[in-house]
Amino acid sequence: MRRRLAGISLLGVLALTAAACGSGGGSQPADGPVTITMWTRAATQAQSERLVQAYNSSHKNQVKLTVIPTDNYQPRIAAAAGAKQLPDVFAADVIFVPNYTSQGLFMDVTDRIAALPYKDGLAPSHMKLGTLDGRQYTVPHTLDLSLWFWNKDLYTKAGLNPEQGPKTLKEFAEHATTIQEKLGGDGKVHGTFFGGNCGGCYIFTFWPSVWAAGGQVMNPEGTASLNDQPAMTDVFKIYRGLYENKVTGPTTKEEQGPTWTGFFPKGEIGVMPMPSTMLGLMPPEMKIGVTPIAGPDGGESTFVGGDSIGVSATSQNVDAAWEFVSWTVSDQAQIEVMAKNKDVVARTDLAANKYSAEDPRMELINSLVAKGQTPYALRIGQTFNDPQGPWLRLAREAVFGDAAKVPQLNAEITKSLQQ
Repeated sequence: MRRRLAGISLLGVLALTAAACGSGGGSQPADGPVTITMWTRAATQAQSERLVQAYNSSHKNQVKLTVIPTDNYQPRIAAAAGAKQLPDVFAADVIFVPNYTSQGLFMDVTDRIAALPYKDGLAPSHMKLGTLDGRQYTVPHTLDLSLWFWNKDLYTKAGLNPEQGPKTLKEFAEHATTIQEKLGGDGKVHGTFFGGNCGGCYIFTFWPSVWAAGGQVMNPEGTASLNDQPAMTDVFKIYRGLYENKVTGPTTKEEQGPTWTGFFPKGEIGVMPMPSTMLGLMPPEMKIGVTPIAGPDGGESTFVGGDSIGVSATSQNVDAAWEFVSWTVSDQAQIEVMAKNKDVVARTDLAANKYSAEDPRMELINSLVAKGQTPYALRIGQTFNDPQGPWLRLAREAVFGDAAKVPQLNAEITKSLQQ
């Protein structure tokens, strides 16, 4: 199942030579410094540019980075793979990495990873999705985690403890409701907000509550949906109650994603789930707390998103490409480039570092890398991210419509996963 073509249409990919897929294959120029090519999607441009700049300023080999609009990234990879013109190195959204590994786009670097002194600290969710049939193809590049953010000033005004965020999803709903009742009279402040018409927003923020409760959303093979089970339906019920009680912002039901995170930084939302990268984008004067996403009665988890990076199977500069890739997860890169800029580190053994020590919130976020999950499914994009896919229909019925339709729609999700 894992090796069948699925997800991304990659013309001619299976024609890639077997030699190119071997661990350490490819040729290497004998003399002089090497310039390797790298592609990344715009969503991770800032982190990629910082890493490349730091590497180029300290190494003889150089990296030429090309940033591609996120919406165009998969088609560009497909076209380049079909023409055997992939760059030496490319990053990819971690949830799509299984598509690329199953179709032979990344080089097998199992032996090279095994030689890294920090191999056991590499973000486990990213490493899991970059592994196929016991062989490893990628390492973590960037990480973005889902968390609950709360506005301490609004908590104070509503009579809540500003230093104590919610520990359960039920408490999350209680806090949001209190803020709505105490402060929402003028229509400018709302208890919470979420992307109600955005499939990716739902999986990023709702699924961690399922995992925190000990449940799962799919079987391990990513071929059967479990989104009609109590672990998921219990989460839906709580969010449905928040919407029906008008605790959410007025545009919640229509929110498709682009402005999903725009209201909290304006001080308009009491508590809501958001990406960890938002912490560094908040107004400096805002007093903000962050805490792990919990299940209805407790636990904690997070959706570990972001990108992975690997050497392409057709690279002719394998040693130079691997030198860069391995450097990006080294102590120097992770601490002095990533942690210094308040990015989540890609290694669990560096969760506590000199920069995170300056902000306990970052140390907390880093610590969640070892506890979070990244779902595996070859058809995750078409099934869960596509606005026309079955997941968004299920989520909207569960939260805003006829919850009795969930079992039928869940069967459609399973059908989509198995196509």
